Amino acid sequence: MDLESHASVCVGIISDTHGAIENSILELMQQCDVIVHAGDILNPDILRRVTPKTGHVIAVRGNNDTVEQWPAGTADLLESLPEVATLRLPGGVLAVEHGHRVNPAHQRHEKLRARHPEARAVVYGHTHHRTIDTSAPIWVLNPGAAGKVRAYGGSGCLLLHASAERWWIEEKTLPNLRAGSA
Repeated sequence: MDLESHASVCVGIISDTHGAIENSILELMQQCDVIVHAGDILNPDILRRVTPKTGHVIAVRGNNDTVEQWPAGTADLLESLPEVATLRLPGGVLAVEHGHRVNPAHQRHEKLRARHPEARAVVYGHTHHRTIDTSAPIWVLNPGAAGKVRAYGGSGCLLLHASAERWWIEEKTLPNLRAGSA
């Protein structure tokens, strides 16, 4: 997929859907040029549902993306998902991994940067906590949970706007709806 030659692209970044995704997030993803899912998908239907008009979806396996947790008959698709993916965008490379193999947690950002020196940004999931760390030349981004499992502060996603001249992040968070509320 040749996104690198585009003047600008919008990348929808999600993670940790755990088999469910909020409709409002699906609507946001449809406006993007490409979707990145940083793992813990648990149901391949999620990938079909988030596919934008361009058809571009990049997904990696999370620690919960196992044959035992995916629906029967989907093992081939699961096995086709990489542990790490890279995407060439205008202005740089976006690296994606779930992040569960990068420990200890308090050194995760430093280690992700070291693992992906070619990247302008690294996306990871696993923690379910949103992080936008732009404190170093290689950004480290975690969109938080796009599903309903441990969606601290509400389900959400990130939109990365990338051009050759500038990258910027837009945060999207849904209200955290509790059982029994309208």
